[in-house]
Amino acid sequence: MASGKTRMIKVEKTVINMGVGDGGEKLIKGEKVLNMLTGRTPVRTISRTTNKDLAIREGMPIGCKVTLRGAEAEDFIKRALWVKENRVASYSFDREGNFTFGISDYTDFEGMRYDPEIGIFGMDISVTLTRMGKRIALRKRQARKLPKKQRISREEGINFVKNRFKVEVLS
Repeated sequence: MASGKTRMIKVEKTVINMGVGDGGEKLIKGEKVLNMLTGRTPVRTISRTTNKDLAIREGMPIGCKVTLRGAEAEDFIKRALWVKENRVASYSFDREGNFTFGISDYTDFEGMRYDPEIGIFGMDISVTLTRMGKRIALRKRQARKLPKKQRISREEGINFVKNRFKVEVLS
């Protein structure tokens, strides 16, 4: 039987992604928004495919993202959930307990003001949950399948978010 410490769920990481659709000035403004929100320098995301209808070529920068871990990640989640009025839809959770939600405007965050030079930018926030012992599946040498008792189910993820962040999960 697994001990209580290894059964504890924690936030592994939070990824804030902003897809702007094209490079240039719009992408620079999106990076500035992410920098203001997180205090981190964003990483550009690159297109993997070519889409002529959207005028996107393979290898073209089309967005930016920031990854937060530890206490910094939990603090950002609390701020983002405050924007969503501490409500998350149940369909936002996947079968491993991770969840994703979107924010339509960065000015909804506390302390942010609309800047006409930047405009309006939305973002997607993805939260990955984990338990101790997940390294078994990720290590290079003698990688093993994660035992069922160490996996996080959708219901456990929902309960963790309800208890940890005092969030209402809507059906």
